Amino acid sequence: MNGLIKIAAYSMAIGLLVNPLYAQEPEEEFNEQKSAELFLENYSDEFQENFFEALKQKGIENYDKAINLLLKCKNIDPGKLVVDHELAKVYLKEKEYPLAEDYAFEALQNEPDNLWYADTFVEALRKQGKEFDNAKNQLPNHQKLNENLALAYFKKRDYETALSILKNADKSDFAAALAVKINDSLEKRKDEITSTSFSVSSENNAEVNTFNQYKVQIDNFLRTDNLIMLEKISSEALESFPSQPLLYYAQGRALNKKGKHREAIELLETGLDYLIGDISLGNKFYQELSDAYNSINNSVRANMYLRKIKPGF
Repeated sequence: MNGLIKIAAYSMAIGLLVNPLYAQEPEEEFNEQKSAELFLENYSDEFQENFFEALKQKGIENYDKAINLLLKCKNIDPGKLVVDHELAKVYLKEKEYPLAEDYAFEALQNEPDNLWYADTFVEALRKQGKEFDNAKNQLPNHQKLNENLALAYFKKRDYETALSILKNADKSDFAAALAVKINDSLEKRKDEITSTSFSVSSENNAEVNTFNQYKVQIDNFLRTDNLIMLEKISSEALESFPSQPLLYYAQGRALNKKGKHREAIELLETGLDYLIGDISLGNKFYQELSDAYNSINNSVRANMYLRKIKPGF
């Protein structure tokens, strides 16, 4: 009976942590920063000055300065994992995902029971489309780490990966409660798929036809450089097809040509998250982003994207 009570209590705690996840991300960021501040109380003045200035620069999206300041912190004291973690987070913002993974791994490997480190590491893997199985052998076999990783994947709604991690973990009340949550979510997903399979099949055919119609129009407006219609149609299409990178490129290009460079950058960088395997379209994204950053006098970012262009495509 005591075991069941404990599992119920853990289940309630997991529910409180997970259910409001997407609504409370800024609060989590604040809590993490407060914890970092408390953790840094015993550090040198020089270290603290650079570290908190880095957090400030990250907060105002001046990521290049934040990275330089954090690297100074590493030179002052190379062993501080909080710096590796912050570097991982800034590189995630910069979409430099391999670097984010390296720094997140360094932090997590040395402090495997840290939930924030696990969450950032998982985010870096997912941004690159990497399977967890390819990374797990590099990590220590640590009970709390396994629980944190499973929770991180559960929060990302990757229930299968979360469950596979738990199966390799030792039994605990927390693991049992999380497994219940995961299995419940898998059952709900299965029921939704079963109940809507026919209607989804019909709707998908209609959606493909509709997207193809949008694509024909957008290709024409890109060719003729009709910026007004390009922005209008791509904006309309994005409401129905938010994971199509072509639409982000089209609207980003229209905004960039109209002088709305910062809006263009935001859209284009969001669209890169959905771009997989299309080198030609990728080159167009990078060129447009390079032009946009040059327009706001950020030559560092402009050159970074220019270097990403692959010749011959």
